Formats: sequence, structure tokens, C-alpha cells
Amino acid sequence: MINKRNFIKASLFFTIIGISSFKNLLSESNSDFSKSKINKKIIAKTGQKVPSVGMGTWLTFDVGHNTKKILKRTEVLKKFFEYGGELIDSSPMYGTSERVIGKCLEKINMPYKLFSATKVWTPNTWHGKQQIKNSFNLWKVNKFDLIQVHNLVNYEDHLENLYELKRNKDIDYVGITTSHGWRHEKTIDIMKRYDLDFVQFTYNILDDEAEKYLLDLAFEKNISVIANRPFKGGNLFNYTSNKKLPSWAKEEGINNWACFFLKFITSHPSITCAIPATTNVIHMEENMKSMYGFIPDKKFRKKMKSYFKEL
Repeated sequence: MINKRNFIKASLFFTIIGISSFKNLLSESNSDFSKSKINKKIIAKTGQKVPSVGMGTWLTFDVGHNTKKILKRTEVLKKFFEYGGELIDSSPMYGTSERVIGKCLEKINMPYKLFSATKVWTPNTWHGKQQIKNSFNLWKVNKFDLIQVHNLVNYEDHLENLYELKRNKDIDYVGITTSHGWRHEKTIDIMKRYDLDFVQFTYNILDDEAEKYLLDLAFEKNISVIANRPFKGGNLFNYTSNKKLPSWAKEEGINNWACFFLKFITSHPSITCAIPATTNVIHMEENMKSMYGFIPDKKFRKKMKSYFKEL
């Protein structure tokens, strides 16, 4: 979603440097990526496309009022937008993350396209409505692309409110979330009974329980999927420490383990977007490069999983 502030910034930006210069925003070392086509996935209910890699903010953007840390997060966010990232996911549960997102967005001095995704997280229905109003103020947006019921808390009442917001065009999409492989049975039940646009749950090369039923059900019900904990909270890298990538992966442009893990997730037909989180600009660059170029097919994905499990 591009709000009025971003439109003005974009207009001034193009006036000053010209469109041709904008194409050279990425460094010379990244020129191949500036010319490549971003791998985007279709939102099932509307046909809208979003880049296959987004950004999570759990822990990483919860930095309070620390000006120095906010500036560092702004640099991380700039790198995200430079590579064409759009979907940013947060929650009131994530401490000061929503406030920090708003502060960082104010400091971005380049055009960007934002797909804003947050959540409602409270057992109290009235408080949920206030929480959503607070999220609008913290992000400094006049419309959210997606609001989700966090961890299914009071989902019946919150979904009713979210559907009303959608009817009033205050949000575009409605969803639910869970994580860590919890409450899959309840998630399945809600997916069957409600007209959801999005569902978010944990899926990565090791935590693959979603393959048993959830991913197929999402495909069947035309529900788009956001994969959280794509690196298993960073623990996947413990398995690959001092381990070399296979030559057959490098031949396809997969040059680091972050890319390996993210391409495995985002190449699944039912996955719309994965949301890794980081505080490191270099790691953000690695994450974003994974949404360019080669897309593993079913056979290649099986090869990736077999190789990883043998490490």
C-alpha cells in the first residue's frame, strides 16, 4: 500500500534523479538483482501479487526508544525496500515493534511499496478494537493491507470486527495466525468454517508438519499462506555451521544457507510469502536475494530436504 506521504516522496525522488538513475539504486555488485525479475506470488482471493520474501519484526524491531537502534533498523528496512520487499508483519505482542516500524518508515528517503500486515492480540473484544486503532497510529498508515488474529486469541469476536473493517475498506485482507506448530487442529477448523484471506503458521525445511494437511487445505480453500519462523528462530543455522552448500545448489545461484532455506519454503505452491526477521543489513541482503532467479520444482525441493536431513 502506498500512502500519500510515500507518493509525495516518490514524486520528488523521480523528479530529482530520474527513472534511469533509480534503476541503478542497487550497488554495482547487486546489478544482476536489479535487472532480474522478482519472484512474486499471487494472493489467492484477489490475484494481487506480492514478493515471496517479506520481513518479520518479532524481537528484532522491539528496541524501545533507543535512537541509535532505530537508525540501525532503518538501514535494515532500506535494504529490504531496495531489493523490492513489500510485506512487513508485526503485532501488538511484539513490544515496541509497531512504533519502531512507524519511526523507520518516516526516515526512509526513497520510494517504496508497503504491504502492511499486523495483528490483534487480546482476549477482550473492546480492547481489540482499541488495539487496532493504536496500530494505525503507530504505523502511521490510513489503511492496513492485512490484519490477523494473533494465535487465535478470541478469534470469533475479532474476526467479526475484522470483517466489518474489510467491508468499510479500512483493511484489504483478514487472517489468523499460529506458530511453533501449535493448535493446528483448531487452525484447520477455522480455515474450514471462515472465509479467510490469509493464514499464517510455521513452516520451514525442518518444521514441515504443515505439509501433512494445512498447506493442501489452504490451496483448496484459496487461502494465502505466510510462513513464519523460516529459520526456526535461527536454529537451522546450527545444523549448517561449517557445512558446505551442495554444488548442485550453487549451480542454480543458491550461494548461502539463508537462500537455501527460503527458496525451499517460497517454492511451495501454497506459500505466498516467508517472513524472516533480522537486525543485520548483510543478512537482510542475503534474505532478499533469495526471491530472485531460480525457483525449485518438486523434485529439487525433495533433494534439498534430503540433503539437509543428512547433515
